Amino acid sequence: MEDLAGTGALDALVSAIAARDPGDLPLVLLGYVLTAAALWFLGGRKWALIYVALIPFVNWSFSWAPTVHLPGLEEFGFNPVTVVTGLVLVVRDFTQREMRHKVLIAMAMGVAWSFYYAPANIALASATAFAIAELIDWALFTFTRFRLSTRVMLSSLIAAPVDTTVFLIGAGALTFPNWLMSIIGKLFGAAVVSGVMRSRGE
Repeated sequence: MEDLAGTGALDALVSAIAARDPGDLPLVLLGYVLTAAALWFLGGRKWALIYVALIPFVNWSFSWAPTVHLPGLEEFGFNPVTVVTGLVLVVRDFTQREMRHKVLIAMAMGVAWSFYYAPANIALASATAFAIAELIDWALFTFTRFRLSTRVMLSSLIAAPVDTTVFLIGAGALTFPNWLMSIIGKLFGAAVVSGVMRSRGE
């Protein structure tokens, strides 16, 4: 029984990594190594690795996560993944501290992996939304003199409504509950990180 359980766990791991075809495993693992090496060469460290992994993970999760209904508000259904999408923008700010303008290359890597792990419409919607959000975030990070904690919050306030709308339209999931919960998730995540950074004097 233990051998069967171990084999099942290994098969599940292979299926998760090589999502399209288990036969892709060697190429996918090679892609992981090359991606990590490229990020390291460009100055990315732990935040860059998390950022590039988080983009396809969120997009993949969005393709299968079930709709959640709040108790007593059955008509208020939303995709639970929208609540955690704010993590991507927050991690992106830490990644830019590691890589500066090269963070745009890291974003492109994450979006490229999304085309393997997520349906094409979600990957394309993600690419468009990320491009818009990244340009807003990059402009704030590059051209303003606000402290980092303020930039994180301002970036989310400006980018979240725009990129969320673009993404949900492209993914065919634009509903008011999805839109609202995504905005709340992004702003909550940004507020927490901004507060922590401000307490550290950043």
